[in-house]
Amino acid sequence: TSLAVGVIATLIGSVIGLIMGALAGFYGGWLDSVLSRVGDIFFSIPYILAAVVVMSVFSQYRNVFTLALAIGGFAWASTARVVRAEVLRVRQADYVMASRALGQSRFQTLLSHVVPNAVAPLLVIATLSLAAAIVAEATLTFLGVGLGSDVMSWGNDISQAQSSLRVAPMALIYPSIILTVTVLAFILLGELIRDALDPRARARR
Repeated sequence: TSLAVGVIATLIGSVIGLIMGALAGFYGGWLDSVLSRVGDIFFSIPYILAAVVVMSVFSQYRNVFTLALAIGGFAWASTARVVRAEVLRVRQADYVMASRALGQSRFQTLLSHVVPNAVAPLLVIATLSLAAAIVAEATLTFLGVGLGSDVMSWGNDISQAQSSLRVAPMALIYPSIILTVTVLAFILLGELIRDALDPRARARR
């Protein structure tokens, strides 16, 4: 369940961040200003706190998709910033100007040339966002505002194990270790993807 929430929340945040960042970076001007300010507003809101509010309001709809939407719907701003910066770099390339010279519209050029060549950093940040979303789900469920107590989740496992900590400490230690190892694995995966996509950065290290 924790992994499902993490994957869905990451997909939601990545899609929103990709759309917002690509449009802001490619078109620029007033659209860039408006979308960037919207991103700044969402960036200033702690997404865990926002998810607490959303799940409290929709307490009767506590399920995987609602929690994933609450997390991913407020965690896309950092992804949008990364995508915007990459699109600003890619749109100066010669193949983008050649596409425009051949008569393709700006939107067609964005979809066929700019976005495919600007998604590499998105893959890296998506793995890190996935790790953060898993932690957010476990935290919210542990606090009692995430998934229900009848749902299998690492947050519920840790929460229920508190009462038996002195007599059965491993009931708390095992899910905590698994949660830590899972999050660490996705963080390391992000590092590996970054090195694979940018060998020069790996050589500099």
